[in-house]
Amino acid sequence: MRSPSLFSPANFLLPMSKLLKSLLVFASLSWCADYRIEANIRYDHYPETVLDVLQPVAPALKNRPGVMVIHGGGWIQGDKESVVDKYCVPFVQHGMVVANVEYRLAKAATAPAAVNDVLKAAQWLRDRATDYKVDPNQIIVMGGSAGGHLALMVGMTPASADLGSTGKIAAVIDFFGITDVGDQLEGPHLREYAVTWIPEQPGRMDLARRLSPMTYVRKGLPPVLSVHGDADQNVPYDHSVRLINALKSAGDDAELITVPGGRHGFTPDELSKLWPQIFKWLKKHKITT
Repeated sequence: MRSPSLFSPANFLLPMSKLLKSLLVFASLSWCADYRIEANIRYDHYPETVLDVLQPVAPALKNRPGVMVIHGGGWIQGDKESVVDKYCVPFVQHGMVVANVEYRLAKAATAPAAVNDVLKAAQWLRDRATDYKVDPNQIIVMGGSAGGHLALMVGMTPASADLGSTGKIAAVIDFFGITDVGDQLEGPHLREYAVTWIPEQPGRMDLARRLSPMTYVRKGLPPVLSVHGDADQNVPYDHSVRLINALKSAGDDAELITVPGGRHGFTPDELSKLWPQIFKWLKKHKITT
């Protein structure tokens, strides 16, 4: 059975500020000529574990690629509404179905909750692919910053990590994601958001390793495309360089697009130049409508 719609009683359990924000986004998007949205579908039992499904208005004549989009914010802030225009719409305009995912931030639950949640959301999308005419063999995941980290975790986490459900992912698109969480907990690249997500505790650095994409590099992973500015002031550009080099060394299909002078978060002009490259990369991997 499909989860309740935005206006079902269950959704009024959401915090009022988030509900109002979702109502405003729903109201604006429902008039968009390019796509339709089914908002705040529950994929797990926590108040934060909801997602929106965006799909083209035109009826699907065949199964389409599915895209799981994960917002950033250092695991401590941000919401799915913030990435609708920036990350979701370009995929829908190419005839794909998007699941725009919310997850538990540190104020609700510290690590590894966010990873548990996105793995659960990916399983939800796989389980319901038929409902939305999504090709289960063409489900990709993308995100930016902490969302890029979480996207990589969805694509790379093995079942042996015991972090949640794992399954087939066709490709990962990572915008300036954290690939070595421990690097942001101590030393010159320490960041307060990482410290908030993984606070002091026994086995802290071991937990950071369990939650780092670099830990799970091995042969047989889905194709990975990382996009990173070489002037990123929050997540070192080296995070993407090291990951892509390691994946290639393991025999995986991996590519890095460098944005010269790009900082943390791309400008509209930078994005307009990046999207054609991204869709060309997807087409090369036969992920297209």
